[in-house]
Amino acid sequence: MIVNAYTHILTSNAPSNWFMNTIAFWTVLLLSSMCIGGFFMMRKFLKVLPKADGKSKLDWQNYWVETSRHLWTDEAKAFLDQLVEPVPGPFRDIAKHSIAAEIGKIAVEDNATEVSRDHCIKGYIIATPKRDNKFLVKFLEKNKIDYTPYRHLMK
Repeated sequence: MIVNAYTHILTSNAPSNWFMNTIAFWTVLLLSSMCIGGFFMMRKFLKVLPKADGKSKLDWQNYWVETSRHLWTDEAKAFLDQLVEPVPGPFRDIAKHSIAAEIGKIAVEDNATEVSRDHCIKGYIIATPKRDNKFLVKFLEKNKIDYTPYRHLMK
């Protein structure tokens, strides 16, 4: 009787439960990963599409960074590094570039001779997505950075 039970298990044509659960788990995990990756790829693709003026968002970012390159001092670069510190490592370079573009745009439009701390704070606030304003305020207060002249930009 016991031999028949083991023989049935060993000769069964149906896969075991743990194997099917493992396949289902990996299927869900891979599909989820592909969906998340596809979301970020689509966002990147949309940034590359040209707007009405013929330039994409990335083209404008590169333009403002290159136009304002001579305005950046070592102090302003160090302050920008401090501002992008809370951004996770893999995204820090991209965030730094987009924030630097906004800061450069503000400095060039102000006809400034160099990028000041005020330009950095204003550009940082404008470049930060509205959904992250809570973290932005928390970070600025933690580092004792006065942002009161630019509080209206967060609403």
